[in-house]
Amino acid sequence: MDEQRIKELRKILKKANYEYYVKDNPTMSDYDFDMLLRELQTLEEKHPELVTKDSPTQRVGGVASSKFTKVTHERRMLSLGNLFSYEEAIDFDNKIKKVVKNYTYTADLKIDGLSVSIKYKDGYLEQAATRGDGVIGEDITENVKTIRSIPLKIDYLEPLEVRGEIFIPKKTFDDLNIQREKGNQPLFKNPRNAAAGTIRQLDPKIVSKRNLDAYIHYMVADNSINNHFESLMFLKEKGFKINNKTKTCKNIHEVIEYIKEVENYRFDLPYEIDGVVIKVNEFDLYDEIGYTAKYPKWAIAYKFKALEVETVLNEIKFQIGRTGVVKPVAELEPVMISGSLVSRATLHNEDFINDRDIHIKDHVIVRKAGEIIPEVLRVVKEKRSGDQIKFKMINHCPKCDSELVRKPGEADYYCLNPNCEAKHLEGLIHFASRDAYNIDGLGESILTELYNDGFVSDIADIFELKNYQQELITKERFGEKSVQNLIEAIEASKSNNLDKLLFGLGIRHVGSKVSKILVEKIGSLENFYSLTTDDLVEINDIGTAIAKSIVNYFSDEKNINLLERLNKHGVNMLYESSKTTELTFFTDKTVVITGTLANYSRKEAKEIIENMGGNVSSSVSKKTDYILLGENPGSKYQKGLDLGIEIINESKFSETIK
Repeated sequence: MDEQRIKELRKILKKANYEYYVKDNPTMSDYDFDMLLRELQTLEEKHPELVTKDSPTQRVGGVASSKFTKVTHERRMLSLGNLFSYEEAIDFDNKIKKVVKNYTYTADLKIDGLSVSIKYKDGYLEQAATRGDGVIGEDITENVKTIRSIPLKIDYLEPLEVRGEIFIPKKTFDDLNIQREKGNQPLFKNPRNAAAGTIRQLDPKIVSKRNLDAYIHYMVADNSINNHFESLMFLKEKGFKINNKTKTCKNIHEVIEYIKEVENYRFDLPYEIDGVVIKVNEFDLYDEIGYTAKYPKWAIAYKFKALEVETVLNEIKFQIGRTGVVKPVAELEPVMISGSLVSRATLHNEDFINDRDIHIKDHVIVRKAGEIIPEVLRVVKEKRSGDQIKFKMINHCPKCDSELVRKPGEADYYCLNPNCEAKHLEGLIHFASRDAYNIDGLGESILTELYNDGFVSDIADIFELKNYQQELITKERFGEKSVQNLIEAIEASKSNNLDKLLFGLGIRHVGSKVSKILVEKIGSLENFYSLTTDDLVEINDIGTAIAKSIVNYFSDEKNINLLERLNKHGVNMLYESSKTTELTFFTDKTVVITGTLANYSRKEAKEIIENMGGNVSSSVSKKTDYILLGENPGSKYQKGLDLGIEIINESKFSETIK
């Protein structure tokens, strides 16, 4: 009976999943889907011998990994060359005409995501990998299994490799950043950045919550299919999600007309695109047309220009951060840029505004080029009517009315009132944020509500919320399960390493890197109380300003009382090092990272170097031992060459850390 029900549930859920994620035509409510999935999970737990690789329950079946293993592509994943005008498109076509005569094109939307290679064996998804450097990528199989538009099983038993683009839809991206903002987490800069950051999460369960999507745009297989468009139709028949905007074109002029059409509706699409991919359709012409070292000559990407829009700066408001820094923010006349409505932009500080001669009521040119917050390029001074108001920095805190202070050598103004409510709340939000104490479920909106209702007024109060469970359960937006999950997350956070606590305290000048440097040398929180400024400045990378700030914090009676309360609640006050005790290539070496690494984020590379006993610096000097070089390096690379510093490329880095 159970076995029959399991088969029935899988059939129903697979059909609903295909209709929702591939055909974009949902036939079942989310609630009904979740209930049926839960029933299937229960039955499979009861009968583990009946679990199959393509069961809908296996979408989030992988366990968290400690790293991604390297994968060598059987066929190199080439990138594409770019063109930026219709004239260049004609030139591209003329070059092909010199080699072959009878050919057509396929034109496709260039999704702004990240490339993926997916292999199937005996009909089952066997392996998925990132593009990497085109030759070696990373195994992301478990994460790709969470993407519901990618089939776990297909009706095709021959070996098959497909390639496509993983992306985050615009709405999902906006919702994700809203949640990150509430949790005081860094915002993703753009959907591509969000997709890349998500697919490289080590825990597939986190990936599954981010609703990644994918379009398949290429098939690597030796079979009887003759052209690219036919191969896409074949893949569509097998259950893959193919972009319905893909079109065959008889010649380059039809391609150009297609590009013009796309430019008219590209901002209305539910996902980000940054151009159009143009491919010769006929497979048998590819070798004849040829390849360069980096690109195929039979394909190219037409890239759209960054959009610049004029709007009016209506007002300049001010925000207060947890350290008391006061930032000016531009309130703009709402304007559509790159498919989203923009109404605000940061203005950084007083000097930024004065250097650009920005006035209130000015017409300004803004550009959103891959960033969350638009960039103000310039003022349209010829449109000044005389009604504009010259910017003047405020003198008092907009929240508590305390006098603001701009310290010598700094561009920012600060509210120094220790009792400013805005600082208290921002401090709480910072403490619970992912980069600090990382308390799941305690984001900005929840903390604001708890603060306003008097449940928390300082950090220690967070660990006393377990005493108010019944009161919390009765609040709107809080239920028994959510409160229980929150209390469990708070309790679990107590075991965080000491550097997380030190960063979470919000001590001025003490960021995440400085926190780690300090606790590695000092070991326990108790040892901080007896330190002097002279003791601290002897530690590498700790300057006088940081040292004074730490000494002031640990000599303040109010802060001492707070830390004593945290200690009584069982918060970990010791540092446990993850660094190796063995001598390594990076032991006691200073490394500067410049450029973009293909297989590591900057944060990952930094952690690897530090765990191997090295130190990562942000600037090049005579004390620098190595420069880790990625693509498109900045001026640090040239400075390193001038100083004769040893350069390490990514390949050598990968070999070294093995």
